[in-house]
Formats: sequence, C-alpha cells, structure tokens
Amino acid sequence: MTVYDVFNGDADGICALAQLRNAEPMESQLITGVKRDIKLLSQVDAQEGDQVNALDISMDKNKADLIRILDAGANVFYCDHHVAGDIPDHQALDALINPSADVCTSLLINGRLNGAFAHWAIVGAFGDNLKNSARALAKTTSLSEAQISTLENFGIYINYNGYGSGLADLHFEPAALFELVSRYSDPLDFIQDDAIHFSQLETGYHDDMSKAKNCDSLRVTESSAAFLLPNEKWARRVSGVYGNDLANEYPDRAHAVLTSRPDDTYLVSVRAPLSNKTGADALCMEFPTGGGRKAAAGINELPAAMLDQFLDRLDEVYR
Repeated sequence: MTVYDVFNGDADGICALAQLRNAEPMESQLITGVKRDIKLLSQVDAQEGDQVNALDISMDKNKADLIRILDAGANVFYCDHHVAGDIPDHQALDALINPSADVCTSLLINGRLNGAFAHWAIVGAFGDNLKNSARALAKTTSLSEAQISTLENFGIYINYNGYGSGLADLHFEPAALFELVSRYSDPLDFIQDDAIHFSQLETGYHDDMSKAKNCDSLRVTESSAAFLLPNEKWARRVSGVYGNDLANEYPDRAHAVLTSRPDDTYLVSVRAPLSNKTGADALCMEFPTGGGRKAAAGINELPAAMLDQFLDRLDEVYR
C-alpha cells in the first residue's frame, strides 16, 4: 500500500499534516506546492488499496481527480475548509469539510485527534489569520502569553513562506519545510532546537514586509483599499501575509494586494473585513482564475484590462 499525503503548502496545510504524522508516523509520498497550487490530486496515481490524505485543498477544484482516485479503489481522507460543492457519496471517502469562516484545516484535524497536538493547530490557525479561533484554542492549554505570541509569529512565517508564483520564489519548498518541522510534536521545540531555520523564516518575513509597507496604493476608500506590488520575488512572497496585516490594522475595510506579473496580468490576494468575513470567494470567482474561501481569496491571473472592474467590484461588495 502506498500512502499519499497531499497538502497545501501554507501554514494550515503543513500544520494539519504535522498533527497527522505525529499521531501516526509513517512513510508517505508528499505532494504539495506553493499556496496557490491547489489542483494537487492530479499528481496522485493511486491504485486499489492505497491511502490518499488530502488536506487544505479545495474539493471543488479537485473533484474530477477525487472521483478518479476513488474509482481506482483507493481510500481517501479529505479534510478542508473551502467550499466543496457536492461531496461524492462513496464508501471509500472520509470527508471532514467545514467552510465556516472561523475554521481551518488544522483546527478540524485537532478536533479529529482530540487535541493531541493542539500547539500545531494553534500555529496553523494563526497562519490562516484566524486569531480569535487560535486564541480560543490556546486558552484551553497551559501556554503562557509569551508562548502564544511565539506560536502566532511562527504561523505567520510558515504561511508567508508558501506564497510565490513558483517554488523558486520560496525560502523553503513546502515539502522540505514540512519534513523539518514535523519531526517535532510541539512547535515550540522546533523553534528552540532549530533556531537556524526558524531565523531564516523570521528574517525573510520582516525584510519583505518592510519593503511592502512602501508600496503604491491603487485605490483607498472607506470600505476597501488596494495596493500594488512589483514583479519581484519578495513581493510575490509577501502578497498574502501583507493582506492579512492590513486586515488586522483596518478590520472594517476590505483589502486587495495585487502583484504585477510579466504577462500583463496581476496576482491578487483579497481579504474580507475582519468585521464581515464573507464574500471574498464569490468576488474572486467573478474573474478568471479566481477562487478561495469567504474570508480570504485570490485571483491567479487578473487581466490588466479588468483592473478597474475588479477595483469597482471590491468596493461595491463591501460598501
């Protein structure tokens, strides 16, 4: 039997799998990519009796390959918090899906494992900018305020590492980062024992964020704001976490961070207001290559000719 661990390359996907593999250590084939590379089941060539674990990737975007894998006779555990569409009714599918705006895959896995590795779930939730949910879970543990703050930063750094147009943009390929961190049942031990790699994430994050704070604004209104980053590696790395930072600073405003691409298109990250965490997925799906979840979504390639239309819709949706 071959085990395939298929997971989003962001903090939520990595921390969800870290919990699973600490609960049940085993050799598996790791299939992941940059955060926006979500059609990952297309890379799975599962056979009868194989086990496929799909974490933090949209079932709706992987539906055809999910059905193909099930028809081949493999067993699938699918855990996610994006809108799934119709979930196949199949005896070999174990689906744990919850698209609530305050839930992420790491929190769902934490529930499945009865809190066995709750510190990793807290890191994943902070990485997905679910501060209230992360803190609510942290209150059920013996973590100090300083430790909670450390886990929050770690989640942000892991999430930051997942952004980019390709693996060459990242400090660590997600599979390699997972293998580094998942050796530890507690993320605090990784932070203490592997200070070199933690410092690389931390330094990269702060360097890139300092550059982002000097970027140009495209449009700022009472209900929304959009900012433009250049076509550079640092900008592609920081696009999502900068949007989270803006959302936390201005919780009643929607935000879009656009990164220029060389083909006259934009990479777009959208954050709904923290006071109204809905609509980001529907907004982005109005445009080609758009998708995501209610609180946070994006567009992989927004044509430059549609920029004004997008900015208008961003403001209209959240006005």
